Amino acid sequence: MKDFSAEIASNAVAEKSLVAVFADLVKARLTTLVLLTTAVGFYIGWQSAMDYFLFFNTLAGTALVAGGAAALNQLLEREYDAKMRRTQDRPLPSGRLQPATVAIFGGVSSVAGLVYLAVAVNLLTSVLGAITLISYVFIYTPLKRVTWLNTAIGAIPGALPPLMGWTAARNGLGGEGWALFAILAFWQIPHFFAIAWMYRDEYAKAGFVMLPNIEAGGRRTAQQTVSHTLALFIVSLVPFLFNMAGVVYLAGAIVLGAAFLLCAIQFSRQLNLMRARQLFLASILYLPLLLSILCLDKTK
Repeated sequence: MKDFSAEIASNAVAEKSLVAVFADLVKARLTTLVLLTTAVGFYIGWQSAMDYFLFFNTLAGTALVAGGAAALNQLLEREYDAKMRRTQDRPLPSGRLQPATVAIFGGVSSVAGLVYLAVAVNLLTSVLGAITLISYVFIYTPLKRVTWLNTAIGAIPGALPPLMGWTAARNGLGGEGWALFAILAFWQIPHFFAIAWMYRDEYAKAGFVMLPNIEAGGRRTAQQTVSHTLALFIVSLVPFLFNMAGVVYLAGAIVLGAAFLLCAIQFSRQLNLMRARQLFLASILYLPLLLSILCLDKTK
């Protein structure tokens, strides 16, 4: 008798190219965001004629670390990803890649990225990359099955890339770099709560502890979303106060922040799928627009 299950598995593996499979493994969209924020941090931090070679090295090393971290994250979560529709087609639960392959790829890519940053950029940026990797893979990832505070903890590695870009340009920490870190940290909370609300049933099924799927009514989810969006509005004004950008940026930050805050308030008042999607879309529009204005209005 023909083994139809084997044929289905074979077709599933064949339906994606190797490039597409590895793009899923390194979470290409997330890694693109990491590189975008790193590039912004570098550009804002650089003070003279642009050093494109250093800029390239910064992005290349960061990409290796980010891709490796994404692979290791999926390695640790492969059993849980298989339980959710939004993640069950990833390389490991779909059977397109084997755990050993992913472990080798993730480990080699991560280490190579850290060494690359240390040699081609500077040691401080490499250290921040190591903190990002460790906190994302070995702290945030397991905490997703322990406490809903994983969202706040996960915001730390998510906010370090622009600071890495800053340190790559300046070879030192500074208030301006930390301001970029704060913007990314506070932005992630409403962004992730919108996602967690949309997929709260799937997260619960897979065993992930997210605030929207462990509380009845959603009161704390609403409070956390609005409070962090308000904090984001405030910290988004810091680049102007630090003379990193001019009045054009200030106006843009106020308009974008007010619109984002309005979406958060509407979500808090009507905790439903429509408002969650609206908040999610607002979050993915807000960040690139804010960072673009910051770069365009950079104080020379």
